[in-house]
Amino acid sequence: MRNLPIGTQSFVKLREGNAIYVDKTKLIHQITTEGTYYFFSRPRRFGKSLLISTFKELYKGNKSVFEGLWIENNWDWSKSHPVIHFSFDELGFKEKSLSDVIKDDIRLKAQEFNIVLDGDNINALLKNLIGQLYHKFGKVVFLVDEYDKPIIDYLEESKIEQGEINRSILRDFYSVLKNADEFLEFVFITGISKFSKISIFSHLNNLRDITLHPKFTTLVGYTQNEIELYFDDYLKEIQVSLNLSREKLLKEMKVWYNGFSWDGINKVYNPFGTLNFLDVKQFRNFWFSTGSPKFLVDQMRKKVVYNVENTIADSIVLDKFDFDNIDLVPLLFQTGYLTVKEMDVMTGEMVLDYPNKEVRESMYQFLISDLARNPYRTNTGRTMRDLNKAFLEKDLETVKTIINSILADLPSETYLKQSEGLYHGLIHLIFSYLGMLITSEVHSSQGRADAVVETPSDVFIFEFKFNKTAQEAIEQIKNKKYASKYQNSGKNIIGIGVNFDNETKQIDDWLEENLG
Repeated sequence: MRNLPIGTQSFVKLREGNAIYVDKTKLIHQITTEGTYYFFSRPRRFGKSLLISTFKELYKGNKSVFEGLWIENNWDWSKSHPVIHFSFDELGFKEKSLSDVIKDDIRLKAQEFNIVLDGDNINALLKNLIGQLYHKFGKVVFLVDEYDKPIIDYLEESKIEQGEINRSILRDFYSVLKNADEFLEFVFITGISKFSKISIFSHLNNLRDITLHPKFTTLVGYTQNEIELYFDDYLKEIQVSLNLSREKLLKEMKVWYNGFSWDGINKVYNPFGTLNFLDVKQFRNFWFSTGSPKFLVDQMRKKVVYNVENTIADSIVLDKFDFDNIDLVPLLFQTGYLTVKEMDVMTGEMVLDYPNKEVRESMYQFLISDLARNPYRTNTGRTMRDLNKAFLEKDLETVKTIINSILADLPSETYLKQSEGLYHGLIHLIFSYLGMLITSEVHSSQGRADAVVETPSDVFIFEFKFNKTAQEAIEQIKNKKYASKYQNSGKNIIGIGVNFDNETKQIDDWLEENLG
């Protein structure tokens, strides 16, 4: 079988290493023939670097690495262009100033083309490089990967001053492109975040943003058809290894790794999680291991927002990621924690939600650990599985103990400031996480219980109170007839009233009542 391209960002390395390449060259060709200046945003580990590398080899005229692909017979290989390729993920701007490493990189690129540059600042050096390349070789291709890395690495409050300095440097860097139009054949810029044009691209107003363009929603990531076509040999191996039918295997893969969408219609698999699953042949959370979303979690805690499922937004909101006034929703969307589940093409209104089990589980683990102020907790997943087991065995004493153990970590100082918000947020997360293991719901609308857990034999209906009594909670369950929708289920229905105490930060009153 051909190799899995896990972590491979070089198109040449992938093609020469007998690795599987999911052919995106028809879409790539469409981009190159429709315009010149492009911006494209996608979450981490989604193949942006490989895409940039593919453009690079295409414009260099490296025909041999495109053998057998759609574009091989649809490209003019008699022409080639000089390519300037910046990858800000590879520049050591934390060891030296961003300005210095950019200037060093420009000079290094000039040496590769045997060009001597004049000038001491970024603007002059880059303008000189583009101009000389044009006169020596023809129109220039300008590719930028991870354009926003020097900013998003400094979004935390303690580092924001450096982030502002880097933003100013990048603005000058990109301003060169506006006046270099006659020298440029193609420009493609990628990154995770989509900062407002005022923030970064104030002088580059001819940049075409295809992040949400319906024609290019599958430019990176794997569609369902691509999974079944290109990875068929691996799927067959996993069917045998896990003793699953083809239908069951594909269904589970969709739940775990599919679901990313930028139009609410076309869905793709995240390449990183998918390739790792095909390699280890076990359903695991690979997204969690790619790094902690510390800044995201800090923002969610700061705004006391933990329930982001089914968030309503529109393209204008998602475009409002401003360095000076960071909005949580576009941040979650651009980093891949939220994706488009539905879109109204007439109004542009979207429903955003977690794309799949892998991402949802990652966020729940990070948030539960953070909310309990134990960021080094490594057993959140195990704790939730213990809770799942306790419900299945109808061991409510253990359920109470586990919830109390999580509550025990709540910090006194934060608790005193926003006690109810903390409890409600944590309870929402606990039962939402549980919903991935067994049927569990957390509702916030009037007239519904705070949480419901349904096992094959039982229905547990929870109502939570704060500095009141469990009896009041039980009475609310009965008076509002929360159990009525489950009366014909044939299952045992148990109402559970829970009260939290602000002194002990624990459950101080717990009452159970059989409701039928």
